[in-house]
Amino acid sequence: MNTHKRLLFAASFAAQRHTGQNRKGERGEPYINHPLEVASLIANIGGIDDAEILIAALLHDTVEDCGVSDEDIRRQFGEAVAGYVLEVTDDKSLPKAERKRLQVEHAPHLSHGAKIVKLADKISNVTDVTDSPPADWPHERRVEYIRWAESVVVGLRGVSEPLEAHFDQAVAKARIAFGS
Repeated sequence: MNTHKRLLFAASFAAQRHTGQNRKGERGEPYINHPLEVASLIANIGGIDDAEILIAALLHDTVEDCGVSDEDIRRQFGEAVAGYVLEVTDDKSLPKAERKRLQVEHAPHLSHGAKIVKLADKISNVTDVTDSPPADWPHERRVEYIRWAESVVVGLRGVSEPLEAHFDQAVAKARIAFGS
């Protein structure tokens, strides 16, 4: 299967698995907008055209949030894509605070491709928390999320100057919006 077909297959696969899911933000956007944005950031801001990284971006939440098995990803999209997806997948059996701590701890040790996906994911999430925060998130929780995202990205630095600059711009916008 050629690269374009693989990318479209991955987008369709992700859309099917995320059916019925919405983002937490007040706009309640369809969840599929998030992985599509992550892949778009990687391609259009990061200038990265590596098919495995872009496919992993499209699929990055399917194991964690949709019950897709790592074997399904491996069988349908290959070892490299499965590896990236699994590197950025949180273990939902752990308490939330532990998962967040582990993201900070593991970030510097991720592969290049996984770092790219994680960085674009953080850009998307910081942007969403700023522009369409969950209605039940008080001001302090929003500020706390931005600080935590910054601590994750410290371990990702050096992987893509354009994506890092975009992240920094998203954080600066959040700080202005939140007065922090």
